[in-house]
Amino acid sequence: MQVIGLCRFSYPGLGGFQVEHDDLQSRIAYLYDETRLEERFRFFETFTLPCLRAQTDPDFTYLIVIGESLPQADRQRLEALVADMPQVVVQAHPPGRHRQVMRDAINSVRKSDAEPCLQFRLDDDDAVATSFIAQLRQAAADVAGLLRDNRHIAIDFNQGYIAQPGPEGISACAIRKPYWTAGLGFMFRPDVDLSVMNFSHQAVVRRMPTVTFSGTDMMLRGHNDFNDSRQKPNVQPVTLAPLDAAGEALFQETYNISADHVRRVFSTP
Repeated sequence: MQVIGLCRFSYPGLGGFQVEHDDLQSRIAYLYDETRLEERFRFFETFTLPCLRAQTDPDFTYLIVIGESLPQADRQRLEALVADMPQVVVQAHPPGRHRQVMRDAINSVRKSDAEPCLQFRLDDDDAVATSFIAQLRQAAADVAGLLRDNRHIAIDFNQGYIAQPGPEGISACAIRKPYWTAGLGFMFRPDVDLSVMNFSHQAVVRRMPTVTFSGTDMMLRGHNDFNDSRQKPNVQPVTLAPLDAAGEALFQETYNISADHVRRVFSTP
């Protein structure tokens, strides 16, 4: 089965954000703010890309959607970061309806064959275990019979961490949360052209059969000042603790995330 991961790297779409902006220009100004973009790049370099480079099953496509208006210097920086990754496809799109743009983008790299398509969303501040692609593909094979009577199936890996990188290293807390985006995959029948972005992770359990796997750390949710979900009032604070040597070793083994790399990148002015 083809596996496609989607990353919206500061794409200024219409919709797709929990916090809205007054107009498109306000959204672009927010997304391309120098401080925000710098933080996104540092998360992307230290959290997201290392876990993808080390996947035990390297047969996947990672589609990065950017806006045509992304400043040229930032686009060049992004392309340089992924230049050594044959799985990566970078596409630039003008502003448009968020779900439709993502659906069209994914379908442009989707193969036309008789096999179901597996899709996941991995934002630019999140990570997955290095076994994620392999385990997603195995889980899909195990539950593929459900596609006889269903157009799509959700495959949920509900265990992992919330983590925040910084000059001192990584602070984190363990979590077990169902249907969080970093641990959620979808299997679509070959005749269904929907995408992972057609379904809110909060509503997926009401839209299709779901299968949840627990007991193994599989997802990592990046914690930062610009998390979309943290921009709303009354958001519950998260208590994180610095990783000790054993925790750093676990992150290296599970996610290919190096605390030393984090310290170097986040210590840079």
